[in-house]
Amino acid sequence: MFQIPPIPDKEYFTIGEVSRITLVPKYTLRYWESEFKLLRPVRKSSGQRRYRKEEVELVFKIKDLLYNKRYAIAGVRKYLIGDKRKKLTDLQIDLNLDLEHLPDSKFLKDIKEELKHILKLLKK
Repeated sequence: MFQIPPIPDKEYFTIGEVSRITLVPKYTLRYWESEFKLLRPVRKSSGQRRYRKEEVELVFKIKDLLYNKRYAIAGVRKYLIGDKRKKLTDLQIDLNLDLEHLPDSKFLKDIKEELKHILKLLKK
């Protein structure tokens, strides 16, 4: 299994810092942002990208899949989507959640029905 090198303990990283940490050129990081929806750094009002630690880890994962495991871009995309779904499913199982039968579920359905009713009244 691929080991991610230590990442500095910071809240945000610039694209230059991510490039130095991951050894991936800035232009490649920009391209990957356009190809992988999961890689979406927050932008400051000046337009500068701000990567979180999770996104730096994702860059390492993408790099490993593309360069070491020889996945194509489309294959990495599918892998990441499947990986995200698996994590959500595992979380649901770990927490023993039955989302359909949560107490709030009925409450939210009632609110939704009431809002639909209000919307009908407003359209008249």
